[in-house]
Amino acid sequence: MAFFGLLAGILAASCPDPAARAATTERVVTNRYSGLAIEGFDPVAYFTDAAASQGRPELEAAEAGVVWRFRNEGNRASFVAHPEIYGPQFGGYDPTDLVRGVTCAGNPRFWVISGNRLYLFNRENSRDAFAADPARFLKEAAARWPELEENLAQ
Repeated sequence: MAFFGLLAGILAASCPDPAARAATTERVVTNRYSGLAIEGFDPVAYFTDAAASQGRPELEAAEAGVVWRFRNEGNRASFVAHPEIYGPQFGGYDPTDLVRGVTCAGNPRFWVISGNRLYLFNRENSRDAFAADPARFLKEAAARWPELEENLAQ
């Protein structure tokens, strides 16, 4: 038990944002208090509006065991039809942290679309590093993700 407490403390220290640490045991980054994926931001709006936009409470859908919000019915319908395209990759965890072997929740305000997929980042400088060389980060993150994902709650 002490070992797990120490391990949790080390992992928590590696994530600078306390909100990011709040939901790093689920397969999809979820606010533990609201149950919302990616803090209620509309995942489709990143593609259609090129912006991080809050979804509306009356436009929700359940997918992957969490609640997603949307700005309009069209975005909701697109997501329901293709969550694998519109949902953030790696469950919303920062791919630059995955490369380091840790799962830190991405912040929906720091994002990049690369290869027609959405990636969220814990910090602005992580987003910028990824944007400079996405192929390198994606190769390394994809190699580490299965092992890291296995340790996340379902």
